[in-house]
Amino acid sequence: MRVLVVGINYAPDLIGVAKYTTELCESLADWGHEVRVVTAPPYYPDWNVPAAYRSAWYRRERVNEVDVIRAPIYVPNRPSGAKRLLHHASFLLSAAAPMLASALWWRPDIVFVVAPSLLSAPIAALAAQISGASSWVHVQDLEVDAAFEVGLLRSGVSRRLMATVERWILQAFHRVSTISPQMMGRLEHKGIVRARLREFRNWIDTSRVVPGDNQTRLRSELKLAPGDIVALYSGAMSNKQGLELIIEAAVSLKDSHPAVKFVLCGNGPVKLALMQMAEGLHNVHFLDLQPLDRVCELLSTADIQLLPQKSEISDLVLPSKLAGMLASGRPLIAMADPGTGVATEVDGAGLVITPGDACALAAAVVTLAGDAALRASLGAVARARAEQKWDRISIIRSLEREFLALPQRAAATAERAPQPAIPVRSIEHVATGSRRRPDAPGRLLSRNLMRPQARGISSGKE
Repeated sequence: MRVLVVGINYAPDLIGVAKYTTELCESLADWGHEVRVVTAPPYYPDWNVPAAYRSAWYRRERVNEVDVIRAPIYVPNRPSGAKRLLHHASFLLSAAAPMLASALWWRPDIVFVVAPSLLSAPIAALAAQISGASSWVHVQDLEVDAAFEVGLLRSGVSRRLMATVERWILQAFHRVSTISPQMMGRLEHKGIVRARLREFRNWIDTSRVVPGDNQTRLRSELKLAPGDIVALYSGAMSNKQGLELIIEAAVSLKDSHPAVKFVLCGNGPVKLALMQMAEGLHNVHFLDLQPLDRVCELLSTADIQLLPQKSEISDLVLPSKLAGMLASGRPLIAMADPGTGVATEVDGAGLVITPGDACALAAAVVTLAGDAALRASLGAVARARAEQKWDRISIIRSLEREFLALPQRAAATAERAPQPAIPVRSIEHVATGSRRRPDAPGRLLSRNLMRPQARGISSGKE
């Protein structure tokens, strides 16, 4: 089976959508499918393209058996609502050529689009139509709704117009998937019939992220005492998380509970403002985004995992960081309204508090900090839930089965090149693109993109 994946984020970006798109592509490639990705240069969460990837032209590379084509895009240093629209529009324009060329000459069986960026989806649907492939759009974020709810975009007329365009785009695909039942409900409300909807949730490799001793090397590097209680936030630092609430909670506890320490790990457009808010606070520590080989250590450093969230985006996103928090075997404190996806996932594995309430956050931290038995029991539930509902292999295998069941070219491909019952090598050894060197780094897009390639299982060499 040949799968053309279109998504604006891919490795070597480490977090968010990039992680899941990369692991999906590498898993499918590892199981014998041919996978091509049309994506952008890495830039997230710093909103800055590394020097090695800055180019006004296309770049092509082979990363862990996946053919990766990077289209040049506009990346704003300070992403406002209007600048984000330009950012996504630039990807739509630059990604059109490799998408259509792949449709004409590479002839995929499935065209799979990851939103964000939804703006690129119409060209992907056209590419599927040209090649006779099935089309599938996967909604990681309800980005139009979220942009208005957090104030990045404001006009009521614009919202109605964009909602109409969004519905038209989604209805152009054979299948529409998203990451939680609540988001599926939102999509159904937008006019997508239930029969075309699928839940395809994010995941965690539970063999790599495991509960560990909290006395880590990272804790020593932060000069934390063995008896300190660490409340950790790890992820992107942008407007939608409400991370200023963590700083407000730290201010309220700095004198009454000096052993409680708050650690914020990650990067993003609001990090500088957060560091300025926390200036002079000895109970707040900042870390840059950690490499993949330290993620388990980072999560084990925590005694409590923090999941702040603004109420405006409830059920518009299901934070991808949630899977790792659960797998760490630590209790969570999540800001979520009752009945939302986050509240459902955290129920029994942590404390759910009112979004936007710094006092409630401080009180929840104090409750868990003072009760080791409660932390242990909630953490055990969290780990069990990660193993039962967020396992990487079973989730990606379920999508592979859906792909093969689609009534078009995928069936013919399956007959031509039968898939192995088990992967060629275990999924635990499927690296993300950020951890292994490409076979052909830095190659610009050439006529090879336009040239037909042999069908069947890729050799992994170009």
